Amino acid sequence: MNWIYFPLYTLLTAVFWILGTSLIFASNRKSFLKLIGQISLLLGIGTIIFFIVMLWVQLSRPPMRTLGETRLWYALFLLIIGYITFVRWGYKWVLVLIFFFASLFLMIDLLHPETYEKNLMPALQSPWFIPHVIVYIFAYAMLGFSWLFSIYGLYMFYGKNFQMKILNVADNLVYIGFSFLTLGLLFGALWAKKAWGHYWTWDPKETWAFLTWLAYLVYIHTRYFHYTKVRLHLWLLSFIFIVLLLCWFGINYMPSAQNSVHVYAN
Repeated sequence: MNWIYFPLYTLLTAVFWILGTSLIFASNRKSFLKLIGQISLLLGIGTIIFFIVMLWVQLSRPPMRTLGETRLWYALFLLIIGYITFVRWGYKWVLVLIFFFASLFLMIDLLHPETYEKNLMPALQSPWFIPHVIVYIFAYAMLGFSWLFSIYGLYMFYGKNFQMKILNVADNLVYIGFSFLTLGLLFGALWAKKAWGHYWTWDPKETWAFLTWLAYLVYIHTRYFHYTKVRLHLWLLSFIFIVLLLCWFGINYMPSAQNSVHVYAN
């Protein structure tokens, strides 16, 4: 398995997800069509998982080294979280939006292929490499999903159809995402200690990771102490996601990051 087959697996994922979403929208609450639709969604998720596993075997390393490889994981986690959110809260629109954003990340990988080498630099040959990257990308997916709920919440708020359940779902996503964000910081510090002898060096990537963590901590505290200020929470959650994007890949284009050891390889 290699990246030559990536377009095929992307197409299969799209077919399964579109079919599943269509069946769910056409079904009643507990109909047979809904069950078939959910199975189709799971097949779409399974297709990406199969490709990642086979790519892992072919590369003889975890496919987490480049920005393109992290986009692949991000698309996978978005679909998984979207499916769980639909099953838990029943929002059908989630399936459409999450597929759109997952497809966006997959399309970027299709349109901008990278060089995928088998070798890992010595610093990446660490037991902390996999858990650090996995928990961070999962956290980014959870927090990205909370951003979608904030945008949807703003649309409903100004349309005078807002329901508090929307913000409550966003809160649950933030709490889980923030927990994994915290784990990512801790794992990264342990990794840095093992690789470079220091837990923290104020590398630009580390600084932005800390700023992202602080930004979501501010949201959590604001939400707790000013519970009734719905519009404030929705706008705050919308803008905080920009900080996360800057931390993830925006930093690659900053002059301060040219000598960073954390900039993704191409």
